[in-house]
Amino acid sequence: MDRSWGAAQGLGEIDSNHGSAKVARLVAGDGGWHLFACKKRGLEVGKTKKGKGTKLMLLTEAHGIPISALTTSAQVAEVHTIETLVDIRVTKRRPKRLIYDKAADADWIRDSLSWRGIEQITPHRKGRKKPPRQDGRSLRRYLHRWKIERTISWLQYQRRLLVRHERHAHLFEGFFHLACMMLCLKGF
Repeated sequence: MDRSWGAAQGLGEIDSNHGSAKVARLVAGDGGWHLFACKKRGLEVGKTKKGKGTKLMLLTEAHGIPISALTTSAQVAEVHTIETLVDIRVTKRRPKRLIYDKAADADWIRDSLSWRGIEQITPHRKGRKKPPRQDGRSLRRYLHRWKIERTISWLQYQRRLLVRHERHAHLFEGFFHLACMMLCLKGF
């Protein structure tokens, strides 16, 4: 359907102008219909320094088993998705600590997580102007971050996740959750 509710006439003209009907397929988007969905477009695809992509966000337990998984556009800052990632976890227990890299060095996210009872272990950025909020004792736990990196590399061993071939975001997220379930089953 186009905006004037004239699907037959609108698609007939488009198809005769642009070649095969395979190209003139409709893709649902946010708020309207997009015609001619091209390569590397769709929901949850955003610009990066090296092209376009989708960001995989993952929360794991201490041994690298996924607890929570989320996909977002690559241009969305990771700091804004941490709270959502903690909220949509599979387990009932809330994590005691959240080990994250320097991208989450923000005081407002530390306050939000401490209000929920979660200690954030994140090294400070080099250019931080405010006084440090954690000492070196808790940063020793940051050495265990290799476990999450290992889990992400296991997930990217799946070809469907390494290169996104699906135009629809829900299909890509479904494959992401399927790969996480395979990691969970591998752990047992």
